[in-house]
Amino acid sequence: MTNYFDTIDPIKYEGPATNNPLSYRYYDAQRTIMGKTMAEHLRIAVCAWHTFCWQGDDNFGQHTFDRAWLDHEDKIERAKQRVHATFQFVEKLGLPYFTFHDRDVSPEGSTLKESNANLDIIADLMASEMQRTGIKLLWGTANAFSHPRYMAGAATNPNPDVFAYTCAQVKHAIDVTHRLGGANYVLWGGREGYDTLLNTDLKQEADQYARFLSLLVEYKHKIGFKGLLLIEPKPCEPTKHQYDFDSGHVLAFLERYDLQDEFKVNIEANHATLAGHAFSHEVAYACAHNLFGSIDANRGDPQLGWDTDQFP
Repeated sequence: MTNYFDTIDPIKYEGPATNNPLSYRYYDAQRTIMGKTMAEHLRIAVCAWHTFCWQGDDNFGQHTFDRAWLDHEDKIERAKQRVHATFQFVEKLGLPYFTFHDRDVSPEGSTLKESNANLDIIADLMASEMQRTGIKLLWGTANAFSHPRYMAGAATNPNPDVFAYTCAQVKHAIDVTHRLGGANYVLWGGREGYDTLLNTDLKQEADQYARFLSLLVEYKHKIGFKGLLLIEPKPCEPTKHQYDFDSGHVLAFLERYDLQDEFKVNIEANHATLAGHAFSHEVAYACAHNLFGSIDANRGDPQLGWDTDQFP
């Protein structure tokens, strides 16, 4: 197994006065505050998505990052190396958790059966790495937005075949999350919205999305998954308008369909600012309405109108 970070020492707490850029100035994992360690309070995780999949490209240019774990031609071997790199990185940081989208860690197949089989292969490896390192899974989720089938929505797609495919993909993703002992399962509805009202039936799509969430709740209880179901609000991008616009919209939707006891929110800082809110507003609102579940810690660029997912 290749050691991708062998030239870097484990990252340690050195205090606010340190000049070492590869150290923690304020995060002291074992420091006890109000009866809990900082590690217990913060539950910091590394997401496999941008960290290990993005290659430094944008809409106007090609890849600029040299990611050795992406060099393998065989798609399964490439996925395995990405998992090894992920766990090595989390180990170096001394953090307790990782997270994943299904397509972060395993390749899409030509059929649902093949895609599920690919994820199962990688899930075995993730389970082995979790046992080796003691690193736990904070949340898993399904990427129901990148494939062309989701162009007009996933759970809100007017095509019943796409709706069924979405349900099947999410089912397998939560199965793997449950198997790996995940603490939460996340839903980010990047395609659950519209680009134009001219071909959108808002009531139909809301009812359909609620049906999808109800099916997920039913399945969660059926398999005995004890983690939280988290909805991640975002106002737009890639759609013009996303139905999970912000915490207030999520709360109204959940209460309308009597789902408020089954879901919390996963608040991302840059999503809050895109919705015209301060990050602190979204957190405070969610806490005030018993909706707070987790935080996706990042920041955006106030001069740009899209989610830049920069390090916080």
